[in-house]
Amino acid sequence: MTKGDLINVVARAAKMSKRGAEGAINATFDALARAIKKDKRFQVPAFGTFSVRARRARVGRNPRTGEVINIKASRTVGFKPAPGLKKGL
Repeated sequence: MTKGDLINVVARAAKMSKRGAEGAINATFDALARAIKKDKRFQVPAFGTFSVRARRARVGRNPRTGEVINIKASRTVGFKPAPGLKKGL
């Protein structure tokens, strides 16, 4: 599903314009991003939890040349689905 598909689904379900649905979706994702940055975690009951995860530094390989490269440590956002969502997959 693309963002455009999501906008269409929300607009139909909420019986609102596509522009209004797009604004609501953008506001939702902006709030979600701010919460993850601030609290390092965002939980949606019955859906799952988004949290900041640390990646250790590691050694990788350039697939084209086979050259060994060092990959720096970094942080990323992970998602853990709620049991009900996971069971339904």
